[in-house]
Amino acid sequence: MQTQDFDVIVVGAGLSGIGAAWHLQSQHPQLRYAVLEGRARKGGTWDLFRYPGIRSDSDMFTLGYGFRPWTEQKAIADGPSILNYVEETAREAGIDAHIRYNHRVVAADWSSDDARWTLTVEVGEDRERQLWRCGFVHMCTGYYRYDRGYTPDFAGTDDFVGTLVHPQFWPENLDYAGKRVVVIGSGATAVTLVPEMAKQAAHVTMLQRSPTYVVSRPAEDRIANALRRVLPAAAAYGLIRWRNVLLQQFFYKRMRANPASAKKRLLGWVRDHLGPDYDIDTHFTPRYDPWDQRLCLVPDADLFAAISAGRAEVVTDHVERLMPEGIRLASGRVLEADIIVTATGLELQLMSDMPVTVDGARVDFSRTLNYKGMMFSDVPNLAYTFGYTNASWTLKADLTSAYVCRLLGEMRARGVRIATPRPGPGDVADEPFLDFSSGYVQRAMERFPKQGARAPWKLHQSYARDLLALRFGRIDDAMEFSNPPDAAQAA
Repeated sequence: MQTQDFDVIVVGAGLSGIGAAWHLQSQHPQLRYAVLEGRARKGGTWDLFRYPGIRSDSDMFTLGYGFRPWTEQKAIADGPSILNYVEETAREAGIDAHIRYNHRVVAADWSSDDARWTLTVEVGEDRERQLWRCGFVHMCTGYYRYDRGYTPDFAGTDDFVGTLVHPQFWPENLDYAGKRVVVIGSGATAVTLVPEMAKQAAHVTMLQRSPTYVVSRPAEDRIANALRRVLPAAAAYGLIRWRNVLLQQFFYKRMRANPASAKKRLLGWVRDHLGPDYDIDTHFTPRYDPWDQRLCLVPDADLFAAISAGRAEVVTDHVERLMPEGIRLASGRVLEADIIVTATGLELQLMSDMPVTVDGARVDFSRTLNYKGMMFSDVPNLAYTFGYTNASWTLKADLTSAYVCRLLGEMRARGVRIATPRPGPGDVADEPFLDFSSGYVQRAMERFPKQGARAPWKLHQSYARDLLALRFGRIDDAMEFSNPPDAAQAA
C-alpha cells in the first residue's frame, strides 16, 4: 500500500482549508504539507451548492479572509463570486500545488510511540487505499454531510408526479419557468430560493412549519465602497471588517440581553416592508427569542418584494402528505405544485464521521471536551475548524488557523512533537457543543463534544474574546507538551 509522509495534512479544500493552508505556508514555510480534498474540485460549500440565488448569509468583509481583501462591490455576494474568491486565493498563493483531489480520508489513527497520525485515504473512483502519515492534522471538512441532505419522511412522496428536489443536489438544467413551485422550509436556503425562483416561476410558495426571524440588509455597503475609493484596499478592508465585527457583536449582545425589545424591533422591520395588513403574527413571528436560532438575511428585501408583488407567498402549516398534484396540508388545503423543493436542512457531522483512534482506542468524541473551539481533550496533534453561529464562519476559521500555526511554532521552540489538551479537576461539565434550538443542530448534538465548565473548555461565540485568547493568551493553558516515550529518538 502506497504511503505518503508530511509534517502537516489539511483535510478539505473549501473556504476553511484554503485559509488554513495559507496560514501554514506563511508562518511555517519549512514544513511539508498537503491538502486532501475528497471531491474533484476546491471550494467546498461554494462549489457544491448550485441552487438558484446561492449567496452568502454574512457580509463578505467578515466572511472573506482576514489576509485577503474582498474587492467586489456587493457585500452580500453570490455563490459563484465567493467560489472565484476562494479559487483566486489558492492560485495566487501557490496552494493549488499542494491539493490532492479525489482523496477522501476515511480513518485516522494516532501512535504516541511515533508521534504520528496515519490517515487511511481512498483515492479516485476506484477508491484505491493509501496511507498518509503526518505529525499534525487540521480538519477543515465543514460541519455537514456533502453526500446527503436532511429530508423528512413525508407520506406519499412516491405519489407526487412532479419534480422533487433537495437544494444540496440541484439538477443542472431544471426548468422552473412558468411552473408552480413549493419550497418547504423557512431557513437561509428557503429565503434565498423563493425570491430568486419567483423571477421566472408562475408562483412560488414558501411552506413552513414555523417562522424564522428574517432581516433585510442592503446587498451593497455604500460606506464600505466609499472608503475603498479613498483608502488603500488593505486599510479599507481592515476598517470595514472591524466595524462590521463590532456592530454585529453589539447587536447580538443587545438582542440576547433584551429579547422582547429585539423581537419587537425585528418584527417592526418586517411590517415596514409588508404593510400593516399582512399577517406578521402567523408567518414571521417565531416561537423562540432572537438568536436562539440564526437570523435569516435577505439582501435588499428581495423576499418581501416578491411577496408584496404577489409572485410569492408564505404558508404556515404542516405537511400531511404529498399527492400527485402537490401537497395536502394538515389544515386540509392543497398546494398544487409542479416542483417541490425540500429546503429542510442539513445533516450535521463531525469530521466526516470518520473513525479516529488514539493508540488503538477508538475516540468517542461525544465524551470529549472541546478545547478552545478547535481541539479535543486527550486527542493529540489534531485541530478542527468550526465557525461561529452568530457571526461569519471565516472569522473563527482564521483564528483557528493562526492558533494552529502558533501551536506548531511553540512545539518547535520547545523541541517537542506532541501537544495534547488535558482537562483538570473542575473543568468537566456536560454542556452541549452548541446552544442552538435549530432542528439540524438538535438532531446531531449528541455526537458532538461537550463544553467544559470554564475556559479554555468553554465556547463564547465572541470574536473579540477569542482573538485575545487565541492570539495573545497562554499557549500552554491546559496543554500538555511531550515527546514519544523514546526520548533519544525524539531528539
